Amino acid sequence: MVVPYEGQSFSTLRRQCRMNGCLFEDPLFPTSNQSLFYQSNSIGVVTWKRPKELCSDPHLFVDGISAHDLHQGQLGNCWFVAACSSLASREALWQKVIPDWKDQEWDAEKPETYAGIFHFRFWRFGDWVDVVIDDRLPTVNGELVYCHSNDKNEFWSALVEKAYVKMCGCYEALDGGNTADALVDFTGGVSEPMDLTENGFKEDEEKRNELFERVLKVHSRGGLISCSIRATSAAEMEARLDCGLVKGHAYAVTDVRRVRLGHGLLSYFKSDKLTMIRMRNPWGQREWNGPWSDSSEEWKRVSKSERLRMGVTVEDDGEFWMTFDDFMANFTDLILCRLINTSYLSLHKTWEEAVMQGSWHRHDDPLLNRAGGCTNNKQSFLQNPQYVFDVKKPEDEVLICLQQKDRRATLREGQGENLAIGFDIQRVELNRTYRMHATQQKVGGSTYINSRSVFTRIDLPEGRYVIIPTTFDPGLEGDFLLRIFTDVPSDCRELTLDEPPQTCWSGFCGHPSLVSQVHILNANGLAGQDSDGVSDPYVIIRCEGQKVRSPVHKNTRSPEFNTKGLFYRKKANKPISIELYNHNVLKDSFLGQVMLPAETGDFQQTLHLRDKGDRRDNDLPGTVTVVIVTSEVLTKI
Repeated sequence: MVVPYEGQSFSTLRRQCRMNGCLFEDPLFPTSNQSLFYQSNSIGVVTWKRPKELCSDPHLFVDGISAHDLHQGQLGNCWFVAACSSLASREALWQKVIPDWKDQEWDAEKPETYAGIFHFRFWRFGDWVDVVIDDRLPTVNGELVYCHSNDKNEFWSALVEKAYVKMCGCYEALDGGNTADALVDFTGGVSEPMDLTENGFKEDEEKRNELFERVLKVHSRGGLISCSIRATSAAEMEARLDCGLVKGHAYAVTDVRRVRLGHGLLSYFKSDKLTMIRMRNPWGQREWNGPWSDSSEEWKRVSKSERLRMGVTVEDDGEFWMTFDDFMANFTDLILCRLINTSYLSLHKTWEEAVMQGSWHRHDDPLLNRAGGCTNNKQSFLQNPQYVFDVKKPEDEVLICLQQKDRRATLREGQGENLAIGFDIQRVELNRTYRMHATQQKVGGSTYINSRSVFTRIDLPEGRYVIIPTTFDPGLEGDFLLRIFTDVPSDCRELTLDEPPQTCWSGFCGHPSLVSQVHILNANGLAGQDSDGVSDPYVIIRCEGQKVRSPVHKNTRSPEFNTKGLFYRKKANKPISIELYNHNVLKDSFLGQVMLPAETGDFQQTLHLRDKGDRRDNDLPGTVTVVIVTSEVLTKI
């Protein structure tokens, strides 16, 4: 879905300008200091000029589009320029950001059709937003102040930057930012920031190799990648190291590959290959000067044809190669922006996407409050919004991204700081349909950070889970977007009700008065049912006509079930039964059951299985460990 920014329609505005014979002037982004700064003028007298006033033959693109087209101007937005460099290497992606580019290009044969208006698209909060701008660009002494191209008559980078700036309020709002955010805005993908100093990447060769495979996969499937070396103080920001790299500076990754060593036909039969990565400095200069830098001796080990295939050049153009080991030794942060492919026609992995929009808002009633803060706030944490989803495979890789609305546009009003946000993932009962009022088994979550988005990639076993997105502090309000990606549909939905609603039939059929949680931990010594003496067991919990069935556990007589069921009970005197079965192709066989008496209170106990007649002289082999959390009075929830 494409949404016009502030209701401005590109086609309507261009048609009006052509009819009136005038060039477009954007009333929403005037040629004044308020479009440049939100604090104070730091660059002097600025003159706004159209491309025709800067050169005689302007174009959007000169000889196509490439990462070499971009040079950072007088603004600390290397994060944005690095993302643009990555974008420029992906035709399918930049054509989304720069739609109808041929139609927007200057036409020398029909100069009367030019109306001084352009439009670009960015993914924001679940929608592609179409942003209209005029072509007036800020200059000082006849030179573009901000992002510009190598070619004086190429303007795509300056115009894309202006459209992005318009959404953010002013140019100064881009001074410092997060490359991960820009990559998402260009693709609608999901960015995963990685700290390379953690998880043993630098010390463990096997982990480095696994990471290279992940980086290569993201790159080969059209994703965008950025990296940086963390600066630990203001003095270190953009400080050049002896190796030529710059601290606190975002680099775009423009290629990832295994490079064949050797010359001639024999090189094709050698197993020697280097894992290598290519990067670009948005400044367009200052490169890595270590092994495999542009003119280093190491390149003699690679054939000329291989160098041509890799695009190796000996120029100070800001782009350079290095081995992945050297990359890991020098860089501290990596951002992988995955493109989320949901097409069933694709040869690559597809994802099932669930998108939830919600908000944190305050209310005096604890049952209606949705701004409870993080787990530090034990009394209010579970008052936050809650979303339930299912993992339907024995194990699934789950991607979860929580995003808040960008606040850059409100910097001028002193409201531009992001909230510190994060989320918890808790494993819950297989049949949960109402909101949680007590914490359960935490299986994952994110860090809390005042970033526009937080991300977690996690492998989860089959079961039901609840995600609780929160602000770090309670009482803070804001809108958020929650995206969940799984291999099979997760049936994600918000939990809105606190308990079963009362209906007109409640008086006749009875309304639940108690809520009981039954948790089956494990079983031991089950009778073998298969030819190899083991079972494929599963458990069923039954209560008042309701049942919960666990997944099947393969080839075991001692399954770790970790299965929970939640029952809203009308008949507190009715027992709860736990039945174990062995899964067979034709008909499942009964292994035994445990009957829990109605008066059972909170306990954890190992119980012997019996047959369905509950004859105590006919115990079946095996035990089952059960935890019962009995029966909160429902009205106290």
